[in-house]
Amino acid sequence: MVHDFVKFPELTNSQMEFYYFDSPHQQITEDFDCKVIKVTDGDTVRVMTNFRDFDFPVRMLNINAPEMSEGGAESKKWLSEQILGKDITVEIEAKQRVGKFGRLLGKLIADGMDMGEQSLNLGQAKVFGSSETFPSLEKELGRAEF
Repeated sequence: MVHDFVKFPELTNSQMEFYYFDSPHQQITEDFDCKVIKVTDGDTVRVMTNFRDFDFPVRMLNINAPEMSEGGAESKKWLSEQILGKDITVEIEAKQRVGKFGRLLGKLIADGMDMGEQSLNLGQAKVFGSSETFPSLEKELGRAEF
């Protein structure tokens, strides 16, 4: 079986031993710096690096933002305001570097802050695999009666 490096540039850990030397580009296994060129939704961005001649998606590790069809526009807008057009660092966890849809997974660090943690704290996302969202501090304060 041949791997489609155009559709799926990232190799999963189990694919690395079979296709690593066939890959036409560097496989990402360590943290790297990049520029965010597009925010796809509240947990996925497209980035450019100095070591690849194409942009590629990065999904935030361990969080899940609402899908665009399920009210995710607010989460996407928030993330865009934080990092679109900015230089960030993507921190890679070796055991969880590629998701089930072939996207690179990582923590997005901007201005020293983990955007996934910020998204959780502000109620823009939930912990991956959880059906419960973190309460939004701003929303909770807006409802509080003083």
